[in-house]
Amino acid sequence: MTVLWPIAFITFKEGIRNRAIYGISLFALLLLSANLLISGMMMRSAGKTSVDMALSTISLSGLLLVLFVGINLIAKDLDKRTIYMVLARPISRAQYILGKFCGMALLIVTTVFFLSIFAGLSIFLVRSVYPEYVERVSFALVSLAICFTTLMLILLSALSFHFASFASTSFITLALTIITYIIGSSLSDVKALVETPKAIGTGVPPITIALVKWAYYLFPNLSLFDIKLQAAHGLDVPAAYIFWVVVYGTVYTTLAISLAALIFRKKEFP
Repeated sequence: MTVLWPIAFITFKEGIRNRAIYGISLFALLLLSANLLISGMMMRSAGKTSVDMALSTISLSGLLLVLFVGINLIAKDLDKRTIYMVLARPISRAQYILGKFCGMALLIVTTVFFLSIFAGLSIFLVRSVYPEYVERVSFALVSLAICFTTLMLILLSALSFHFASFASTSFITLALTIITYIIGSSLSDVKALVETPKAIGTGVPPITIALVKWAYYLFPNLSLFDIKLQAAHGLDVPAAYIFWVVVYGTVYTTLAISLAALIFRKKEFP
């Protein structure tokens, strides 16, 4: 821990100083500021719209943070050759990866925390202006949805570190992370679709079903972390569901970052 904390803290400061984070934050604040205007255009569903807008803004901003800040953390050290200075000290490659990941996770939590304050304010403002249409909004469920989003972003960040551990360029890492996000977000729907071919009036080849099932268990199921619908309508989320989603996210994140550390130990630097 005494070795990981300095690396994590330096990584966190490096992320804060990155200009991209200010652009992402400004973009998020503009979307949250428009929450009242957009919700006013759909007054009968103002509650659902305001919650969807707030949670989607946090999710999108966090995704941009992972893609444009987190992915470049290792690439910058390799390009500037500063990684040699770090590893010249009594720090293993695994400790370097874990420290970088902890710093990125801290950056994600901090950014989401501040964005969630403005998201809550935007929802509260919509609720004050249109109280009769925002009765079912539960701030407890909104908070839970934000926590789920944070866990999903940390998982995605761990996967980006995993890809960076063997990818030759940051572009490959970016592409693999985006592909994983797209697949992980739509896997449940695709699996349900191919397993019920009668619903779409056509047959699905067995090999396609097998490939979808294989991908379903290999790629992270990111749709599990999306409870915007429940938060918007005030629907109860079972405690068992919360528990297993947290376990799933924690285990998948641990496996991804552990594999990243193992692969990075044998990586050849340019």
